[in-house]
Amino acid sequence: MVRRFKPADRVISAAAVLLWASLPTAAIAQTAPLVTQPAPAQTAPAPAPASSHDLLDPDSPLAPMDDLGVPWPDLAALPDAADPNAAQTDLTELSRYDYRVDGIDAVADSVFKARFDSLSALRQHRGEPSNAAQIDRRAREDIALLQTLMRGAGYYDALVSSSVETQTATPLVVLSVEPGVQYRLKGVTLPGLADAGDKEAPLRQAFNVANNDPVNADAITIGEAELRTRIGEQGFPFAQIGQSTVVIDHATQTATLELPVSPGGERRFGSVVTAPNRLMGASHIQKIARFKPGALFDESALDDLRRALIQTGIVSSAEVKPVEGKLPGTVDIDVALLPAPLRTVAGELGYGTGEGVRAAISLTHRNLFPPEGALTVRAVAGTQEQSGGVIFRRNNFEGRDRVLTAQATASNVNRAAFEAQTFTLSGSIERQTTIFFQKAWTWSLGAELSASDERDVIVSTGDPRRRTFFIAALPTSLNYDGSDDLLDPSNGFRLGGRISPEISLQGAAFGYARIQLDGSIYKSFGEGITLAARARLGTIAGAPRDAIAPSRRFYSGGGASVRGYGFQNIGPRDPNNDPIGGRSLTEFSIEARLKIFGPFGLVPFFDAGNIYTSALPKFTGLQYGAGLGLRYYSNFGPIRIDVGTPINPQRGDPRIAVYVSLGQAF
Repeated sequence: MVRRFKPADRVISAAAVLLWASLPTAAIAQTAPLVTQPAPAQTAPAPAPASSHDLLDPDSPLAPMDDLGVPWPDLAALPDAADPNAAQTDLTELSRYDYRVDGIDAVADSVFKARFDSLSALRQHRGEPSNAAQIDRRAREDIALLQTLMRGAGYYDALVSSSVETQTATPLVVLSVEPGVQYRLKGVTLPGLADAGDKEAPLRQAFNVANNDPVNADAITIGEAELRTRIGEQGFPFAQIGQSTVVIDHATQTATLELPVSPGGERRFGSVVTAPNRLMGASHIQKIARFKPGALFDESALDDLRRALIQTGIVSSAEVKPVEGKLPGTVDIDVALLPAPLRTVAGELGYGTGEGVRAAISLTHRNLFPPEGALTVRAVAGTQEQSGGVIFRRNNFEGRDRVLTAQATASNVNRAAFEAQTFTLSGSIERQTTIFFQKAWTWSLGAELSASDERDVIVSTGDPRRRTFFIAALPTSLNYDGSDDLLDPSNGFRLGGRISPEISLQGAAFGYARIQLDGSIYKSFGEGITLAARARLGTIAGAPRDAIAPSRRFYSGGGASVRGYGFQNIGPRDPNNDPIGGRSLTEFSIEARLKIFGPFGLVPFFDAGNIYTSALPKFTGLQYGAGLGLRYYSNFGPIRIDVGTPINPQRGDPRIAVYVSLGQAF
C-alpha cells in the first residue's frame, strides 16, 4: 500500500524532523504497524453489564487494563496501616524509576540520541516520585517519540516496545527498539530544474540527495535549504521551490522523492532603488554594495548589503529585496531603511604610570551631513594632556569602508621630555577594518599642517629653551592583518609600515622622513593558551635629532611599548635626567595569554627596547621589563590591567608600573 506525505522544508531542527517524520504515522500503520506494544499475558472476558439496581462491591478485584505496560501493585501485600506492628513501606522511594533504551546503538547517531534526550518524558521526570500510571504514560510518549525519530532516519518498519524490570529497588523502564530495514530512495526528481539551463547540474549537485540514499529527513531538509541558497547565488532572484513529496512503498521498502523547482529566469543586477529618506540615497547605497550593475545576480550579495547598511550606525533596520528591473533581463534592488538614533555621547578613562590619569569625552552626530557625514566634538583632560578638537568624518566615501576625515585640534602636552602647545589641521582618506568586516589589507593617505610651540632643554648644558615649529607632513601607511580576531587574536600574524615625509620650518626649512615598521605573530597552543610576540623598528632619516621638534622624535616605554617603565622614559637623557627622544627605535615583546577560569585570564610578559641617536636602529643597550597582566574578556573585547617592573632600570625609574586599557597590548 502506498501513502504520500510532505516533509517540512525550511528549519533544520529537532522540531522539523519530528514534524517531517510524524505526518504519515496513521496511514502507514494500516499496512506496516510502527508500534508494537507487548500483549497482556491474558485477557479476561468483559463483565456483563450491570443493571441499575446492581451495587459495586468495593472489595471486588480491579478489572484488567489492557496495554498498561506496568502492573498494578498488589494492595493486599501492603502492610496494614491499622496494625501498629506492621513494617512501614516508603512508597515515595519505591516510586522513583530509571530508564534505558535498547536497540538503537547500531542505527542512531549522536544527533538522534541528543534529540531523544532533549524530548524524552522519561528522562525529564527521572528521579521524581511517580505512580505506575504516570510512568506508563511517559513510556508511551517516548515510544511515540522513538517511532517518529526512527521514521526520520528512514526506519518505517521499526517496532518499539516497553517493559519494566523490578529486580532492584528502583524500577527500570526498558524501551526496546527493533529498527527493521532502512528504506532507501529509488527515485529522486526535481521537475522544472531543467529550466535553469547550464546551471541545472551544479544545482542538482547542491541538493545532494540521490537514488539509493536512505530516506533521511535531515538529509532532505539540508538539501532543500542548500538548493534554495545556491539557486539564489546562481542568478535566479525569483526562483520558487515547492514542498518535497515522498512516496513510501512498504512492499519494496523504498520511496520516491519529488521536489518541484521553478527557476524563474536568470537575471543580472540592475539599479538600486530606494524611497526618499533622510539617511542616504540610492547612489550611496550602490557604493556600499559589493555588486555592480550588469553582474550576475547573487542573493548572498543582498545579505551582505543588509549587514553593511546596519553597520553604518545610522540604520536600525534595512529591507533589501529584488524587484523586476527596468531593463529586460535585469533585477533592481529595492532598499527600505529605518533610521537609528543619530546622536552619541561617549567617554573613556585610562591610567598609566608616567602618563597619569586621562579622561576623554565626545559628542557625535553621525549623519549631520548626509550621507554618513558625522561631526564629532571631542575633549581630553588629563594630568599630562589637555586637548579639544572638531572632527568631520564621512564613512563609505566613494567606496565600501573608505573613510574621509578632516579635523582641527588644539592641545597642550606636558611630558617629561618636552612641553608643547600645538594647533593642527589634518585630513586623510583610508580603508579601515572593523570587528564586523575584518580586512586583510588596510591603508591610509593623509596630509597635516602643524604649528607647535615647544619647550625642552639644551642637551649639552641642560638649559631650558623654547622654539616654534611649523611642520607639513604627508603620512602614509599600509598594513596587512592575517590574524583571526581584531581585538583578541590567537593565530596568524600582522605586518605594518608607516612613512611620513615632513618639512619643518624653524629658522630655516629642512626635510626628513619618519619611517616605522611593525610586526606581530600569534600562535595558539590548545584551548585558552596563546603565545604572542611583536617587534618594532623605526628611523628618522634626513635631519639631526636636535633639529627635529621634540614632539616628532621617537620615544619608548609605557603600556603600548616596553612595560615596566614610565611613559617615554627609555633612552638617552639630558643633564636633568629627563628623556630627550631619538632618531631610531628598537622594541620587542613576548607574552603568554592564559585563560584561567570563566572570562578571566593571566598574561605573563617580557618586553625590551631602546632609543638611539643614530639614524639606524641598533640592538644594544636594551632596557628590559617584565610583569603580569590580568585580562577580563568582555563581550566587546578584553579589558587589560598590566603590572610591570624594570629589570635593568635607569636612575629615577619606578619599581612598579601599572597600565589599564581596552584590548590586548598588541
